[in-house]
Parts: sequence; structure tokens; C-alpha cells
Amino acid sequence: MTKKKKRKPSHNRISNLTNTILSILKKERTKTFNYKQIAAILGVNDASSRNQIIKKLQQLKAKQEIEEVDRGKFKAIVNTEYHTGRVDMASRGSGYIISDDFEDDVYIASNNMNKALHGDEVEFYAYKRRKRGKLEGEITSIIKRAKSEYVGVIQIHDKKNFAFVIPDGNKMYTDIFVPINKINKAEDGDKVLVSLEDWPEKADSPHGRVLKVLGKPGEHNTEIHAILAEYGLPLEFPHDVEEFANKIDTTITKKEIAKRRDMRKDLTLTIDPKDAKDFDDALSFKVLDNGLFEIGIHIADVSHYLQENTILDDEAYERATSVYLVDRVVPMLPEILSNGACSLRPHEEKYTFSAVFKMNDKAEIKDQWFGRTVTYSDARFAYEEAQAIIEQNTTLSGVEVLKNPNKIEVTIPKEVSLTGKQYKTTQSVAQATLKLDELAKIMRRKRMSSGAISFDKVEVKFNLDDNANPVGVFFKTSKDANKLIEEFMLLANKKVAEFIGKQNPKKTFVYRVHDEPDDSKLAALQNVVGRFGYKLNLKDRKTVASSLNNLLKEVDGKKEQNLVDTLTIRTMSKAEYTTHNIGHYGLAFDYYTHFTSPIRRYPDVMVHRLLQHYLDKGTSANEAIYEDKCNHSSNMENLATKAERDSIKYMQIRFMEDHKNENFVGVISGVTDWGIYVEIIENKCEGMVSVRDMKDDHYAFDEDHYALVGKNSKTMYQLGDEVVVKVKNTDLVKKHLDFTLIGKHAED
Repeated sequence: MTKKKKRKPSHNRISNLTNTILSILKKERTKTFNYKQIAAILGVNDASSRNQIIKKLQQLKAKQEIEEVDRGKFKAIVNTEYHTGRVDMASRGSGYIISDDFEDDVYIASNNMNKALHGDEVEFYAYKRRKRGKLEGEITSIIKRAKSEYVGVIQIHDKKNFAFVIPDGNKMYTDIFVPINKINKAEDGDKVLVSLEDWPEKADSPHGRVLKVLGKPGEHNTEIHAILAEYGLPLEFPHDVEEFANKIDTTITKKEIAKRRDMRKDLTLTIDPKDAKDFDDALSFKVLDNGLFEIGIHIADVSHYLQENTILDDEAYERATSVYLVDRVVPMLPEILSNGACSLRPHEEKYTFSAVFKMNDKAEIKDQWFGRTVTYSDARFAYEEAQAIIEQNTTLSGVEVLKNPNKIEVTIPKEVSLTGKQYKTTQSVAQATLKLDELAKIMRRKRMSSGAISFDKVEVKFNLDDNANPVGVFFKTSKDANKLIEEFMLLANKKVAEFIGKQNPKKTFVYRVHDEPDDSKLAALQNVVGRFGYKLNLKDRKTVASSLNNLLKEVDGKKEQNLVDTLTIRTMSKAEYTTHNIGHYGLAFDYYTHFTSPIRRYPDVMVHRLLQHYLDKGTSANEAIYEDKCNHSSNMENLATKAERDSIKYMQIRFMEDHKNENFVGVISGVTDWGIYVEIIENKCEGMVSVRDMKDDHYAFDEDHYALVGKNSKTMYQLGDEVVVKVKNTDLVKKHLDFTLIGKHAED
């Protein structure tokens, strides 16, 4: 008879069991767990492990860290205050939580992130201890993921039974595991769009599925499509939406004209960028017998075609905005509307929604009217052509000429002409342009004296060849012709908002609001600009606005202009859409909305619909519904802005790839403990010099002076200093530009 073998006791000790059990119970603190459920979560089923769990549960109960609510069923004792906030990831998997409950951000170590990702809305609790002067906390649960789709490069394992996607960008601290049956025909090294499907309890990486193969990294179309995909922005319209749009009746009918104010005989013109394809707005101009001027601000009547509760309207709402990338526009509306029926093209009748003002010579409004119109554009000008008319101001004057247009003409030089040929425009068009310019300048002066802030930030633009390769960089600046259009658009937006906003009883409306700048950000700006010898007066709202304007004027044309402009904009609050009006600080308006660009912005469509509803004596719309739509529009605007910035950064890096052997003079635009950021003066491309590459000395970060200082030489590289750099490395995929520091720039 054989002896029974004695079963050896298992000594597989479960490590960190106390914290693990507490973590499980705290994560689901409204639920109860028995030892079997905890064992299942831990993936253990042997007797030793179960006994360890049973014993630990009793110990934790004795310490009053957990309670037994029913026989063998345990629950966490909650004596901690929980908060909610949004995750802002830092490097190496740690991050911060921005929460309304705390003045300062709460630091979260990587081992306390608990699978939260950048931008997620989370629940957390804060410890009493601090780390680096910051409160420290732990994330207990994820309330809402910020996103579920990521762009990255796929790496297929040698044995071809699984893959990992390495996400682009430095805010995603983990790769994404993809089973081989979910790679969607991707090849090793492809750039893909991947969707998160699950994050198993014991897995280091989330599990996902490849939704789309974008192409090979570094190729132009791949990278542009990747930028859109990264922010969840669409590339093209669904087939059924295009089909729906193409079936819309876009003819101008007598029946519809009869319902509108007919302004087809008024002199009307559009002034837009040279490369514009959709014309949202037009201005009409008429001299009245009483010496007043009737000026119509005519906006494409998108809401006539874009009917509510249709698939086209749903698509436009989801997009909420057109996206302007360096080489293309991703429109909010299909082309038949955006470039066709709704575009106020020259020599075509169009349905419009108008704000019509009677003004005197001092730009004072004596009468106003809002409503649907039909208009006819007599001429289309590029900003440069209108600017040429304004600059010939010296030879033209007098209102009388407007009443009796004669054959005196104004020459548009071929250098700025849309046709590439010199031509002459009529006296009436030229004189209307000059009068509008004169009135716009008066309105601008009034706005500035009321405390508006003048941001004329230089825009970086690229000359692209037929293959979308950048062959040159140029800067777009705002001249009188741009400001003319801007002032009349601001006027229409302001007056529409006032017209509804001042009504009693109060009516739900969509406002564009801008809060006052944060005091701490203004103080930080003062510290930085003080480095360049500038001062701010932070005494009150009026002095802040006027000293910001003085600052922006003083830096105009200086080497530090772009840096100071950028830092000043960063001190400002973000403008947003809401039904709760708090005014617009930057424009110094008590009431402001967006009425003038419904082809490219959904809030303007909402404004048109509400305005017409109230003109028809309708009751106040549902505030909660419109506030929700406002939040969506603000969020989509934010994503579009990020995509636009990424596309500019990508194109700057492509441009610098062809200039690797050149030295460039740049301004230090940022200083950190890991290096300095340098913006090249001649093309505004920004890159980084790593402190590890500064081998002539050991450099330490001096936070108070925004500088890196050499330990031995005491050489200081400070914010705003001019330096000479050379391209070290260009990374199109990560959109990163590395410089080698040659040294300080010695001025001649």
C-alpha cells in the first residue's frame, strides 16, 4: 500500500496585501466584498492565498479601517474627503490634478495615478503631506475619460500574435496593447488610430483596437491626418450627409425674396483674404439724404438652408467649427453650402441675415435694424486691394462724390490684384471703402479708450509648393483694410447681443464672453516683461488694460515682440460661449456674441436662429439646452485651435529640415531645468536646447531669474537673451525640434 504524499503547504505570500485590499474597497466604496471576490480580483484561488485574505480582512476590521456590514462582507470605512478634478500629466507618468476645491494643483505620483490618463475627470483624495511644496494625492476612480482614441505607431511582435501602439506626444505615459486580430491590417511601423477598449485590473497597459491605418510616419498626409485624428476631428463628410446637402434647393425664389428686405440695389462689397473660398460677410454702403450713412453688415443666411433636426445639422453641430490647418480647411459645412449657396460671391444674389445701421460722421448710431435680407455683391476685394484704395486716400475726398459718382477711378496695382493685372475701380466703390475705413478708425479709437486690448499678434504663414512642401515663411499682419472689416463685424456682434441681452423679461441667448485676467498671471507677466525694461500698472481694470496696450505698442517691431505678445495672451482668460453673460473683457464690451461667421462657426447659426425666433415674438428658449450646446462649441473650438497649432509646428519642423547647416539668431522664449527654448527671429520656429548638450559648463536652473547659470563660468542664459543656434534634430512624428547652442549673439 502506497503512502499518501503529504501536500506541502503553500507559502506564496501575497505582497502589499493591506494596500491592495484597501485600494479595492476604496475604489468601489459603496459596494461590499467577501474574500472570494477579492481573491478573484487578485487572480488567486489556492488555499494559502485565500487564508491570507481572510486573515488580512479581520486585521483591517480590528484596526477599524474596514467594516463588516454583513457576515463575511466587508466595506471601506470612508473618513476621507473626496474631490473631483482634471488630470494634467507631467513626464514619467506622474501628474497634477486641477480642482476647484484647491487653489494649487495637487501632485499625483505615478503609482497613485490608478490608470488615469491626461485630461480625465477623476475622483481623488489629498494627503496632508506635501511634495515639492505641493499637496499630494491619490486618484480613487475615473469619472470620465477625456478621450478614448489615440494616434501612435504600431509595433507588431516578432511572433505576430500581438502588437503595441506607442502613442504620439509626451502626455500619454503608457503604450496600448492590441491583440493580433484587432490590428485592422496594419503593418509594423504604420501610424494608426487606436481605440481604448478595456484596461484589465492586472494589466500594465490598456487594451485597444486599431480603427484606422493613417499611413507611414513622416509622410505629409499621414501627419496631417494624424493631427486631425489625435483631436477626434473629422477628415471628410459621411456620404449620406454630402448627399443630403447636394439635394438642398439653393435657388433664389421670388416667393422667398418677398419675405425679406430687398437690398440688392445697395452698393455691396466683400473684403476677404486673397485665398478665401467662402465669403461669410459683405458690407453695403449708401449715403442718405439727411447726411447719414446706411451701412449694412450682411451675413450668409446659413440657417435658411441648415434646418434643425436633419442629419446635416447634426453633423454641423458635432463639428461646431471649421478647422484651418496649414495646407487645408476642414469645413463645418459641405462645399455646396460653404463655397456655394452660402458664400457671398461677387455678382450673385444671396439670402443674407443683416444688421443695418444709420450712422453719422462721428460713427454714432442713429438707427438700427436686424432681419433677413436678399443682397447682391457688386465687387470682391482681397485685403491687399482694399488696402491699396485706403493708401490712395490723399487724392479722394468729399461726400458729394458719393452722391454723384463720376468716372474718376482708382488704380489697383498688379502686385496686389486678385487677377495679377492692374485694373481700375469705380469712384463709388473707392469712396465707400474710404468712408468705411474712416468710420472704422473712429470706432476703434472709442473701443480702445473704453479699455479694449489691442492684440495684433503676428501670424506665421507658409508658402507651399504643389506637394505641400514649405518653401518659405511669411508673417501675416493686420493693416487698415483688415481692421475696417474687423470693426464692422465687432459692431454687428455687439449690437445683436445688446438687442437681445437688454430685453425684459430676460431671454436665453448665446454670448461670447471673456473674463478678466487672473491677478497671479498678471504678476508673473510683470516679472517677465520687467526683464526687458517694461512696466505694468496693475492698480485696477482700466489701468491694467491701458498698460497692456502700451506694452504691446512698445514691443512692436522689437526682437522680443512675439515672446511678449504670446505671454500677454497667456495671461488672458479663454473666451468661451455661454448663456450667462459676463461681458467681454478684451473687447471692453458689456454684451458680445458671434453673429458674423455662420459658415464656419455653429454658435453663429444658433445666434441667427434665436434672433429670428425673438424677432418673431417667440418665448425664451430653453437655457439648459443652449448652455449644453455652448459648452460643446467651446470644447470643439479648443480642439480645433490645438490642431491648428500642431499643424503649424509640424510645418515649421519640415521647413527647418532643409536648413540644418545654417546658424540662426533666436530669442530665448522659455527656460526650464531641462533646457532652454529658443524662437528663431526670422521665421518664428521654436526649438529646444537640452541642458545635457550644454557641455561647456554645468548649468543650473535659476527660477527667480528665468535663467540657466553656469556653475563655474557664471554664464547666464536668460529669458529674452539673443543666442545663436543650429538645428540638431527634427522629429516630424513627435513634432519636436532640437537645437545646438552656438553661443550668445554678439550684436554688431
